[in-house]
Amino acid sequence: MDNIIELRKIVKNYKVGTIIVRALRSITLDIKKNEYVAVMGPSGSGKSTLMNIIGCLDTPTAGQYILNQKDVSKLEDNQLADIRNHEIGFVFQTFNLLPRYTALENVMLPLIYAGYSKHDRTERAKEVLDSVQLSDRITHKPNELSGGQRQRVAIARALVNRPSIILADEPTGNLDSKTSLDIMDLIGEIHKAGNTIIVVTHEEDIALRAKRVVRLMDGEVEYDDWNEVKVEIKTQK
Repeated sequence: MDNIIELRKIVKNYKVGTIIVRALRSITLDIKKNEYVAVMGPSGSGKSTLMNIIGCLDTPTAGQYILNQKDVSKLEDNQLADIRNHEIGFVFQTFNLLPRYTALENVMLPLIYAGYSKHDRTERAKEVLDSVQLSDRITHKPNELSGGQRQRVAIARALVNRPSIILADEPTGNLDSKTSLDIMDLIGEIHKAGNTIIVVTHEEDIALRAKRVVRLMDGEVEYDDWNEVKVEIKTQK
């Protein structure tokens, strides 16, 4: 199976005043097409920074990032924006929906930037909203939807451009336990349909839905193994 993501000695430093913060320290990681990976780690471990680099929202200070056989490490902002729009679907903890737009309009947004006609935008958005069981809510605005429904709209928006990767940052962080399970079931179905899934989470039960868990500590990969996490959780209990 081909790698969709290849990270080679990725370093990310931030300057805060006169202090250099070393957020990532030489991360090397491969993720294959159609893998389902959870990225875990305590606050400050570098998992959000890593997600931003994988999602082409930020660039590394040093190292190489190959995404779908293209080196994106040193691309300009407009080139990164084009990669994001075509390759990556984002799902955030806070949903990031536009409050004045309906579910349908929120899902259509990425297609505007991709140059779809209004008819094609509408048809594709309806198709993905139906796939997340929200065809009866397309005219509702975010404040007329439950938390779980809002996250389903966000997932539909992430899927609308047929991206090769779904990046989910704490996708159940604002949801109750039952709704969280429903959303993770949906993400599991998306994985089965062929998408590469990367979930950033601090919750072990969410991480165990993945086939592989990468744990970060102090900007480095502490370990990269599904079974080891499973054993650790049983020990903690």
